[in-house]
Amino acid sequence: MSEIRLAIKYKPKSRTKKLISSASTLYVDIIDYPGEWLLDLPLLQMDFREWSKTQFEALKGQRGELAQTWLASLENLDLFAPLDERVIETLSQEYTQYLHACKEHGLHWVQPGRFVLPGDLAGAPVLQFFPCEYDEHKEVPKGSMLAALIARYEEYQTKVVKAFYNNHFSLFDRQIVLVDCLQPLNAGYESFQDMKSALEQTIASFEYGKSSFLRRLFAPKIDKVLFAATKADHVTPEQHPNLVSLLQQMVHPSWQQVAYENIEMNCVTLASIQATQSGFIGDGESKVPDSRV
Repeated sequence: MSEIRLAIKYKPKSRTKKLISSASTLYVDIIDYPGEWLLDLPLLQMDFREWSKTQFEALKGQRGELAQTWLASLENLDLFAPLDERVIETLSQEYTQYLHACKEHGLHWVQPGRFVLPGDLAGAPVLQFFPCEYDEHKEVPKGSMLAALIARYEEYQTKVVKAFYNNHFSLFDRQIVLVDCLQPLNAGYESFQDMKSALEQTIASFEYGKSSFLRRLFAPKIDKVLFAATKADHVTPEQHPNLVSLLQQMVHPSWQQVAYENIEMNCVTLASIQATQSGFIGDGESKVPDSRV
């Protein structure tokens, strides 16, 4: 992870701000972190059983096929048996391999995100757990496999996910959501739907609502959102409106949630660098748009 803070000084137009000072400062924090870590934020709203349920409900189509090795091992696990660290470690590794396989096949919703990009937590016990199905009405024995899985999930929630959210997202009042529309479009329908689900659940993790001066100081909420389709230079200029339309389809559920709070939002296309040059190619009778590196 890396980050930089920009301090931008400007002359305010607001009369109130002019009375306080002739110049104001806008701080812009640019944070570069793995996108997979952001996918963990919904875990803060779910206990271990609820999270496990969402993971098993997702085992359809391609996901179900990719999870076969882990599921076969899970069938032989006695959750109420005394804790065996070697068994927990082996099943955690197989679950992690399943998550890596999802990414390789264009599926974006992988939880926990730190399993595929652990950073400085590589090999730590806090990353050794996995979802499982069990009878919620049955008492969980102390020192059992299930008790260990629940404890590690809760530790992951508190020490990893919550700490990440508090350190980097709790004070935001503006948000830009970068979306790679082209990759899931190339990967197929299942990848496209998976990206939509990932966006919807991630956006639901943030606080939206009208802000004010005092709220920004003590309890900020996001009151402006920009959805941006990246890699805009990969398509020709006249296709940019279609790329925006595609982005609007992907973020539609999230857009409805944000719109409910009556806050400002928009969709645009952008590119971090200009890697292509737009032009036309033809055979003398007709021309078609073209983008070249």
